[in-house]
Amino acid sequence: MSSTEPSESGPLYAAREPVFPRRVKGHFRTLKWVLMALMLGIYYITPWIRWDRGPALPDQAVLVDLANRRFFFFMIEIWPHEFYFVAGLLIMAGLGLFLFTSAMGRVWCGYACPQTVWTDLFILVERIVEGDRNARIRLLRQKWNFEKIRKRMTKWTLWLLIGVATGGAWVFYFTDAPTLLHDLLHGSASAVAYTTIAVATATTFAFGGFAREQICIYACPWPRIQAAMMDEDTITIAYREWRGEPRGKPGVAGNGDCIDCQACFNVCPMGIDIRNGQQLECITCGLCIDACNEMMDKVGKPHGLIGYIALKDEAKERAGEHPTNVWKHIFRPRTILYFTLWAGIGIGLVVALFMRSPIDFNVTPNRDPLYVVQGDGSIRNIYTLRLRNKHGEATTYRISVTTEDHEERAPLTLTLEGQPGDTVTAPADQLSTQRLYIEAPAGSKMAREDRSEIKIWVEDVKGTDRAAAEAVFNGREQHH
Repeated sequence: MSSTEPSESGPLYAAREPVFPRRVKGHFRTLKWVLMALMLGIYYITPWIRWDRGPALPDQAVLVDLANRRFFFFMIEIWPHEFYFVAGLLIMAGLGLFLFTSAMGRVWCGYACPQTVWTDLFILVERIVEGDRNARIRLLRQKWNFEKIRKRMTKWTLWLLIGVATGGAWVFYFTDAPTLLHDLLHGSASAVAYTTIAVATATTFAFGGFAREQICIYACPWPRIQAAMMDEDTITIAYREWRGEPRGKPGVAGNGDCIDCQACFNVCPMGIDIRNGQQLECITCGLCIDACNEMMDKVGKPHGLIGYIALKDEAKERAGEHPTNVWKHIFRPRTILYFTLWAGIGIGLVVALFMRSPIDFNVTPNRDPLYVVQGDGSIRNIYTLRLRNKHGEATTYRISVTTEDHEERAPLTLTLEGQPGDTVTAPADQLSTQRLYIEAPAGSKMAREDRSEIKIWVEDVKGTDRAAAEAVFNGREQHH
């Protein structure tokens, strides 16, 4: 695993030289095609998946409902006050990125980053329209004529269509997809929708078509951060220079296995030569491995001149020894710690998801005054109940109160302000506020005690959901 030392400081930004990666076949290229198809399929198809939640709720499986401040994911519904679920998922994503980078280097960048996925798609279109590497280089140097204009316009049109589809799919996540598509096609959608599509289209077109590796090198912070995540056990792509050097024609005495064919450089989407050692630009996509293995087959040499390797194994391989088992590199204290934290947060989120109450409410006592003495000597406490109806339709709830010890304490009386009975109807998808009056009879133990623990219950009249909140009842004796 070689490295190069810079001779002098260079400019902070270098003008872009167009990169035209050559077509290559191999295990890593196939893996990238499969992952690209899978991820693009998920992105474009997901907004069209339906999920029946009843007549009063949206039937889109994945929906960020900004108007009603909710997030739907199949059977899960997240409200604004439950944003900790989203925060937990973001933390898990960060830890997952640390985990994979620590174990396998920049595999996220090489296989799953949106910039990589859409750039791969744009390069595929470019190759289909203009030809492989050499043909595209010739076209670049060619003067503008009918052929060049035709190919460029065809390519840019296809890129633009991909950009429109990308922006269109994005806005479908925020409202009902079929309805929005109808409105978009008939010119009746909101200006926000058209603007969002236009911005997403422009950025996809520019980033995937023209900026490409410049985004990874200059705009993305991850190449700088990844160094802190990697150590000598991290498995990453490297050129085995002790086997490849000196470069030259095959079969010549003293030459290494590298025939200096430039295949690894020609297929690199970042335009770097992996033989120059580890570089910030490398996204570990594995295409150089496929290209090198293909050439090794042609010259009758074993695979692996370029391959995944851990720095710790370099000395062993130089000495002709077997490298450490790959699983020992992957399962080490750092990765185990990342995985433990990642799994712990995931388990915590799942437990919290299934333990959350189906009825969301809280009770706040009125502190001024703490209590009111009625004409008959009874003690009244006043509370404010805030109840959020998550059912998507107007729902009636029954409100009740209990004490810890029913035998020693006289029963309490609960009255709802403005309501004739013990029920309240909450509008669909809204936070409803209700004033409660709870009274203890004169002379009762609760009327005489300073503080008594009580529970206020909210129950769906259909008997499907029930939840309780603890509160305190204040008696007269605290001022005697």
